[in-house]
Amino acid sequence: MVEKVITLENISLLDFLGSENENIRQIAAAFPQSKIVSRGNEIRIQGRAPEILRINDVINMLLQHFNRFGHITPDHVKEYITLEGVPFEENQRNDVIVYGNKGLVVKPKSANQRKLVESAFKNDLVFALGPAGTGKTYIAVALAVRALKNREVKRIIITRPAVEAGENLGFLPGDLQEKLDPYLRPIYDALSDMVPSEKLKFYQETRVIEIAPLAYMRGRTLHDAFVLLDEAQNTTSEQIKMFLTRMGPNSKVIITGDQTQVDLPKRQKSGLSESLHVLKDVKGIGVVNLSGKDVIRHRLVKSIIEAYEKDEAEKVQKRDEYKSRKSKDEGTV
Repeated sequence: MVEKVITLENISLLDFLGSENENIRQIAAAFPQSKIVSRGNEIRIQGRAPEILRINDVINMLLQHFNRFGHITPDHVKEYITLEGVPFEENQRNDVIVYGNKGLVVKPKSANQRKLVESAFKNDLVFALGPAGTGKTYIAVALAVRALKNREVKRIIITRPAVEAGENLGFLPGDLQEKLDPYLRPIYDALSDMVPSEKLKFYQETRVIEIAPLAYMRGRTLHDAFVLLDEAQNTTSEQIKMFLTRMGPNSKVIITGDQTQVDLPKRQKSGLSESLHVLKDVKGIGVVNLSGKDVIRHRLVKSIIEAYEKDEAEKVQKRDEYKSRKSKDEGTV
């Protein structure tokens, strides 16, 4: 038997350990061959060395999550335990995607984010689907920066359709670039976390990193590049087909989208939904679905997403019941 003691310093014990030590009890239940006891600001672990290493890794990931986001929920604990389904050494080796600015370490924060990373390593084209706040765009940008730093590609191209919540570019002030900047701001924010400002400016000036609206992709062949199409739910069928056929030699593509937030005109079908149907049997394409459990923004974002999902499910049920009653009524006439 081996014993390890982890001391929690400068941290809210109630927020980290959970009510009545619920978070620690959940870890203990996942590793029944070890004994885990929390006393004051110390966590004592007794058991065999390999399992203690795994428990220690779970707790360290939870500490990193808490230090960054300020809270830990039982769902977070469950997700980090799930990450430990792979061997400890393999998990450690593949965990960090990229080291960013000011000591920032970018790594998957949930099981589905890890699936996205693994799918991107295995496939040249990946669809990352999920609601706002699940980190799909942030992880995709990190993977692109990693590929550039490792010289796996020569450039990064990031694009998205200029359609947002019914707004019209023509009514925004400034020239075309100034009109587009608000739509591309999430991309700039992510890159600013991972690339020093002067280097990012140089990369953009030399077009090593290119951020542009989707319309600018027409007629091009994107080779030796890591290409990200963001907010793909707002593409038309023609746009996403055009984009997909831009792939050139040694290019890797990630397409992100939230199918519940389509801002296209009414009766305009999302190109993202259609492409998923058309390409469902094509080999070499990865599809990763993220959910509310992967949300890493404010705790209320997850609750908001769940509330909207519940409301939508109720609307669908009412529509189905109405159609069923109408069909019966027509049948009795």
